Amino acid sequence: MAIVKQYISTKVVNEGLKYIEKNPMENLNKLLDWSEKIITRENHKKHLENFKDIVNDKDSNWYQLMERFFDELSPSSRKNFMINYMINSGIVGIPIQDKMKKKHDCNIPWAILMDPTSACNLKCTGCWASEYDKTDSLTYETLDRIIREGKELGIYMYIYSGGEPLVRKEDLIKLAEKHNDCSFLSFTNATLVDENFAKKLGELGNFGLAISVEGFENETDMRRGKGTYNKVMEAMDLLKREGVIFGFSTCYHKYNTESVGSEEYLDFLIDKGCMFGWYFTYVPIGKDAVTDLMVTSEQREYMYHKIRELRKEKPIFIMDFWNDGEYVDGCIAGGKNYLHINANGDVEPCAFIHYSNVNIKEVSLIKALQSPIFKAYRDMQPFNENHLRPCPLLDNPEKLREMVKRANAHSTQPIDREEVEELTAKTEEVSKEWAETADRLWAEHLENKECKEGAYN
Repeated sequence: MAIVKQYISTKVVNEGLKYIEKNPMENLNKLLDWSEKIITRENHKKHLENFKDIVNDKDSNWYQLMERFFDELSPSSRKNFMINYMINSGIVGIPIQDKMKKKHDCNIPWAILMDPTSACNLKCTGCWASEYDKTDSLTYETLDRIIREGKELGIYMYIYSGGEPLVRKEDLIKLAEKHNDCSFLSFTNATLVDENFAKKLGELGNFGLAISVEGFENETDMRRGKGTYNKVMEAMDLLKREGVIFGFSTCYHKYNTESVGSEEYLDFLIDKGCMFGWYFTYVPIGKDAVTDLMVTSEQREYMYHKIRELRKEKPIFIMDFWNDGEYVDGCIAGGKNYLHINANGDVEPCAFIHYSNVNIKEVSLIKALQSPIFKAYRDMQPFNENHLRPCPLLDNPEKLREMVKRANAHSTQPIDREEVEELTAKTEEVSKEWAETADRLWAEHLENKECKEGAYN
């Protein structure tokens, strides 16, 4: 049934895209009308109504983002975003995931994050990947099996991290070609992007990049090495020219928060061609982690307000991995929305939580999702009623200690195995400081929500 629905949905969107290519924004309403034929879930119907409102508001930043989508992306990128991401990952995939959650009595994620390799051509200050053994890697066959097993569970979104994933770019291209019904995204330092690779991505259309950048030249080169910023800018120019869908991935820390949260920074990256942006805050993973880079509660609050402000004004989709917990009911890890498989094959609940019970080289994907650490996550999520305190490491360290001990999970860092007590000791104080700020913000959020609902009623 799902295959039939997927086929019909693809045909509808293909016909719709052919129709609107001549005059995209003028004919977009027609595509949205056709989309109603393939939508069954109530929340998807609400999203569709919101899209219709956006299309009719030509002054909104979201309308401008859609204009960019049709103006700047290659035909393959436009088509595959609509079909693979919107339809397969959403309309087709999510109902299958819901069914599989009940069948297997465990979390089934929307996306899988995996590390093709632990090797990297850079050594960035504070990066947990620098703690990994540089010889670890997942074979092409293992990556392919994960994707095949994932699709059986309704998962059509695959994300790469590392290490530097593009060390394996030939294998990653082969996987995108083979699984052309899936969407792929790679976090990357972009220094290995060349003209041929950019051209290939533009032709494929189902493989995008999230490019690591820490601010302008001084901030980026401070953590990533002199000359890195200029290479990143060159890569963005190549990708934009070929119509590749890409965005930025920025880690904000004590010494760059005001810069990367500025309007100037975001405007610059929009002009470079970024369609989206992911903000992460610095997490001290590894025994030698630089704890001085952790943001203060004042800086985290600054980003909370700033991203919400910019999201209403700029033609780009931006999100904050920690501060946007209110939109996803807290933490999304542990298979709730995603999981992480490192280059050694250890299946972890999160890219920032390096504890596991199983290795994907020894078990199936569904068996990994049924392992004790994932069961513990499922039982305890959300970790806080205040969704601005979503993380079991940064915001609720006592919960992470409890889960790791209950699951008898082991540290997956091969070089410097870090016991959970050691890790959480580094975040204990900042979690308490943030709790005071977050509780105030959450109370304001609930009060505003009640006022809006009262006015509506």
